[in-house]
Amino acid sequence: MTFSAYEVSVPLFLRGFANLSANLEKGRAFATANGIDPDELVEARLIADMLPLSGQVQRASDTAKACAARLTGIAAPSFPDEEKTLAELEARIAKTVDFLKTVPPEAFEGAEARPITLKSRGGETHFVGRDYLFQHALPNFYFHAATAYDILRMRGVPVGKQDFLGPFGQ
Repeated sequence: MTFSAYEVSVPLFLRGFANLSANLEKGRAFATANGIDPDELVEARLIADMLPLSGQVQRASDTAKACAARLTGIAAPSFPDEEKTLAELEARIAKTVDFLKTVPPEAFEGAEARPITLKSRGGETHFVGRDYLFQHALPNFYFHAATAYDILRMRGVPVGKQDFLGPFGQ
């Protein structure tokens, strides 16, 4: 059985963002019901040296956009990291989803072998598309999505494993 780079990226990102949006909404409802300013969640973090909720959503967004762009050779939109409210985080997710939906599956043809170079402070890392997708993009996306979930959970939002996974069969 074979899978295309599209099938193992964009639909997974879309599902992850749908679940993340639902969890942010649960966070809003929890905060409101408990007399907490919902936007306080935006700056919540697991530990001082980790990004807050806003940073986790921003990095998940950036990872998904960059993955689709790198695998297809198109340019990803740039979003400034300025979100200060849950509504702004949800809007960023919506813009990311809108972008992902514009990238047609056929644009991913040959993506598995496309050379990809990531530049960082430590230098360059070279991948072919398949390795980039499985060794970097998907793990990075899920790290940030899970950390966002963990921050909400740590702050008392009643989310569980099924909230992270979302409904099955969709």
